Amino acid sequence: MPTLAVIGGGPAGLMAAEVARAAGIEVELYDAMGSVGRKLLLAGKGGLNLTHAEPPADFIRRYRDRQAQVGPWLAAFDAQALRDWARGLGVETFVGSSGRVFPSDLKAAPLLRGWLRRLRAAGVRFHMHHRWVGWCDTGALRFSTPDGERDVDADAVVLALGGASWPQLGSDGAWLSWFAAAGIDVAPLAPSNCGFDVAWTEHFSARYAGQPVKPVVAKLVDAQGGEHRQQGELMISADGVEGGLIYALSAPLRETIAATGSAELRLDLVPGRSLERLREDLARPRKGRSFSEHLRRDAGLSGVRAGLVFERLPKDVQSDASLLAAGLKDLALRLERPRPIAEAISSAGGLRFTAVDERLMLRTHPGVFCAGEMLDWDAPTGGYLLTAAFASGRVAGLGAVDWLSRRS
Repeated sequence: MPTLAVIGGGPAGLMAAEVARAAGIEVELYDAMGSVGRKLLLAGKGGLNLTHAEPPADFIRRYRDRQAQVGPWLAAFDAQALRDWARGLGVETFVGSSGRVFPSDLKAAPLLRGWLRRLRAAGVRFHMHHRWVGWCDTGALRFSTPDGERDVDADAVVLALGGASWPQLGSDGAWLSWFAAAGIDVAPLAPSNCGFDVAWTEHFSARYAGQPVKPVVAKLVDAQGGEHRQQGELMISADGVEGGLIYALSAPLRETIAATGSAELRLDLVPGRSLERLREDLARPRKGRSFSEHLRRDAGLSGVRAGLVFERLPKDVQSDASLLAAGLKDLALRLERPRPIAEAISSAGGLRFTAVDERLMLRTHPGVFCAGEMLDWDAPTGGYLLTAAFASGRVAGLGAVDWLSRRS
């Protein structure tokens, strides 16, 4: 019976192992860490956002310029299929108010435990503390283990090595240098779903770091003149900004900074009021009230949102009701650079799609398939990352099954 080696125990690798084993292939799964699914567990720490209930046409648009590549994966295994798969493990899901889909208990651990029980019962064999370090001259897989180097022969391979975000969980992007040395086309990894640096004053940073700004609407005009708008919540950090609203814009922000050296994010701090209404409210006599009290009573701003006004709007703007209203509806933040990739939720870049066929098999290495975050696609948080990771693992696993069947 042919043997498939799956390298990487995240959602993509585990899904590849599952579909291959269900097809009767012997599966050996290797992971550098002492246990699998560590990033999945960390992602579920605040509630596992498994997928999203958005309509399919809107869902696929989240993958921007990779829609043509990711679309076929999701056509075969979409958000509903993922929910049905979880139900098969005894994990019911629900749709939150934002459209995000969570397990009924919000936790990742029960889903992962049930999945691993099913995989082991099916005959998938796990090998922990096996870090893949490339190929031998003979074509065998080479692993670094606590007992020294080990060479492994396999009839086919699925690589699900991840990107370089959260490297303490096992994915450090080291495979890029091995791929480049083998002549495989790769794009540099870059942080995604990440924070961005802003040059706060020391006073503002010390006072407001860790505080959320909500509600707020953010607008970005990218280097090509395209406009991006996002409503939600951002978080002030000691070094800049982060949070769901920022993550949703991280790709165009990153690309704009790369093209122009910085990105200007425009914030509407009072999205519930029109400019005209806000101008009228701010034109009311202050009657001796302080500017802070004026902002609180007449614009509804206090705390960190008021702090942003002092941080970013000059005195002459603060003293003019018309200019102040315009500033509150269009406050500029200059984002200087993304935070380091090790802090990011995910990474962009990786193995270019020109290097693989529709089954995700490397064109230069027949029988070697790739899946998950190591491929050059990107998506915001909200369940889109996980859904595509699962779906790509399924494509790669079935691709390996098909390739092996044609050889036998």
